[in-house]
Amino acid sequence: MSLQPRLLLAALLLATVPATHAADRITGQPFATRSEVHAPHAMAATSHPLATQVALDVMKAGGSAVDAAIAANAALGLMEPTGNGIGGDLFAIVWDPETRRLHGYNGSGRSPRSLTAAEFKRRGLTDIPAHGPLPVTVPGTVDGWFALHERFGRRTMAENLAPAIRYARDGHPVHETIAYYWARSVPRLSKWPGFSEQFTVADADGSRRAPRSGETWKNPNLADTLQKIADGGRDAFYAGDIARVIGDYFAANDGFLAYDDLAAHQGEWVDPVSTNYRGHDVWELPPNGQGIAALQILNLLEPYDLASYGFGSPEHVHLFVEAKKLAFADRARWYADPAFHPAPVAKLVSKGYARERGRLMSLDRVLREVQPATPRELEEGDTIYLTTADADGMMVSLIQSNYRGMGSGMAPPGLGIILQDRGEQFVLGDASHPNAYAPGKRPFHTIIPAFVTKDGKPWLSYGVMGGAMQPQGHVQILLNMIDFGMNLQEAGDAPRIHHDGSTEPAGQATVMSDGGWIELESGFPQATLRALMDRGHSVRSALGPFGGYQAIMANPHGGWTGASESRKDGQAAGY
Repeated sequence: MSLQPRLLLAALLLATVPATHAADRITGQPFATRSEVHAPHAMAATSHPLATQVALDVMKAGGSAVDAAIAANAALGLMEPTGNGIGGDLFAIVWDPETRRLHGYNGSGRSPRSLTAAEFKRRGLTDIPAHGPLPVTVPGTVDGWFALHERFGRRTMAENLAPAIRYARDGHPVHETIAYYWARSVPRLSKWPGFSEQFTVADADGSRRAPRSGETWKNPNLADTLQKIADGGRDAFYAGDIARVIGDYFAANDGFLAYDDLAAHQGEWVDPVSTNYRGHDVWELPPNGQGIAALQILNLLEPYDLASYGFGSPEHVHLFVEAKKLAFADRARWYADPAFHPAPVAKLVSKGYARERGRLMSLDRVLREVQPATPRELEEGDTIYLTTADADGMMVSLIQSNYRGMGSGMAPPGLGIILQDRGEQFVLGDASHPNAYAPGKRPFHTIIPAFVTKDGKPWLSYGVMGGAMQPQGHVQILLNMIDFGMNLQEAGDAPRIHHDGSTEPAGQATVMSDGGWIELESGFPQATLRALMDRGHSVRSALGPFGGYQAIMANPHGGWTGASESRKDGQAAGY
């Protein structure tokens, strides 16, 4: 099909999507799903209401924001296994009110040391599979919990894990969005040993399925695993019986992750990096994550008067997409494990570099070729993001994931967990690529927490989960607040832009020659869609991924303001 018929078809599809809003609100923007949440002492925002309540209970009992974040993350591993669990990795940014500085933690795990690139070649593979034993890397979450707790915790880890253990034994009702994604994962993952037995329910006829919305879900195996961690500490997971069960399971199922890989794991404290956008210092973690892509996009957009163009205008969408293409080209070239290939981070996030690269942008021209592109697997990441803030001023921005869907599908017997498939994001076939597969290496990571300070004070802790949507979402939240004057809730509920087909740092490289395509949520004006097509953009109707947002902002009048958008099952609440 030629270009013009494709564009016409896209326009017709989008024209059939009604511009929707939540309700006829009497205040604020019509697309907002609820008001901001204000509280004087503490706040939590997570993708599950029960996890939010767990976090608040911990802080009411004297726990810090870090204690609350750990407790909520443990609960989410049970309640939202479609996005996270202790078989995955963790990243966090913590504002410490005592030292008045930010601390970053990279809790990502490494590839098995016995699995080589030659083994993939021997098997005839040109890409690392999405599921099964081969994409599994060492899970870093439990290590991350204990590192954060050692520095900032007030309650014991046993106290922090107790709510998740209780819910795992007694059960909890599954929420709607989670049930939807769970049902999608079951057909794909049930062939892997241990998954169906531990992550499905049996009907009367003996068939197995995902739990439905409102049904009670229990995971006694996970309760036992968490209790062992509560009793034995970090080493119970990495150097004890749990690690031995994991190693034996992979040895018996054509895998390579071994006990020694877990025993050798260590995450690391890292310094967040920042750029200033219109008086706001935006902080992200350096690679192997993709956080600095958000900083690069902001630098490229800062010279433009976006406020004068208005939210949803053709100029707003076009400039955002062009800046994203340029940042993602660098993302594909440089973002990788710095122990193997350090990136020139200071250069990439500098204003001078943005001015240099920004010369490629135009208000009326579409960038079609920037750098080689790869398949869209990278776009599909399932993740949880949560943020907490306590009465002493500590704030936590934490993100955790098993990567694609519910992870690899590999579920060792009796543990109640699924191991992540993060290794899929390595590059195969080009040994010179910074993100090329190697034993004992951390893959490129999509999950990124974010933080914003203003005049040296904490302003915003936030994140937008969802694969390659994450840096795009980070930028859009800030544009919505800083340029378009939205409040914290409106900034998350506003319709989103997702650009796809750009350069990616994983898979088999191919050349982007068409500029990729734009996917817009319903709510953008038809005039904007037509103007974008006139510029040469390919605009498509899509169901996403458009991310899932949680945020806490320091209220200038005292206390906290929270927000949780409607694309997930979550809740922001405080006391």
